[in-house]
Amino acid sequence: MKIVGLDEAGRGCVLGPLVVGAFCYSGEDIDEIRALGATDSKKLSAKKRKAILERLPTVGEARLISITPQQIDSGNINALEEQAFLQHIVYFNPDIVYIDAPTHPRGIPAVQKRLETALQQELNRIPKLIIEPKADLTYPIVGAASIVAKVHRDKAIEALGNVGSGYPSDPKTRNWLLGFIERGEDFPSSVRTRWGTIEGLRQQRLL
Repeated sequence: MKIVGLDEAGRGCVLGPLVVGAFCYSGEDIDEIRALGATDSKKLSAKKRKAILERLPTVGEARLISITPQQIDSGNINALEEQAFLQHIVYFNPDIVYIDAPTHPRGIPAVQKRLETALQQELNRIPKLIIEPKADLTYPIVGAASIVAKVHRDKAIEALGNVGSGYPSDPKTRNWLLGFIERGEDFPSSVRTRWGTIEGLRQQRLL
């Protein structure tokens, strides 16, 4: 039986890509993944995440899709994330897919229906989909996907320099963005310019 876990990193950020990670397992003992320590990447140190990522290829296959700030600015982040889920599922063609819910629990049935409709067209079959909040804590295979996404997302942010975490609530990130506004410079391509954070900073500058 082939099982896939899916999760993302960077959804709520104003900087950098949204990274959608996948991990596929085809073995007989899924506890192999748990034994590596795979869980919600936010519960792990950066060092621990990297160590687990290095060992994941011994038990399965990792894959990621990076969605750029430009794609997010010109599209719909929910649709882009669902499309990435679909691409991962079609690539692996698994029997079961575990997904960390990208929406409020009330929205899960609609997400599932859209994915099932698309999968029927793409694969002519529908794998079993299990979409739950905090699935990265519940299912190690989703934890593995979470680690794949988080490590690569962190690399992308680190490459930008001293910009903080990239989240709108981070003072370092906000000050970095405010600097461009104060200098009258265009934002670099790493910024999601349609985020409300940007307009909020512009208004702050006018006060």
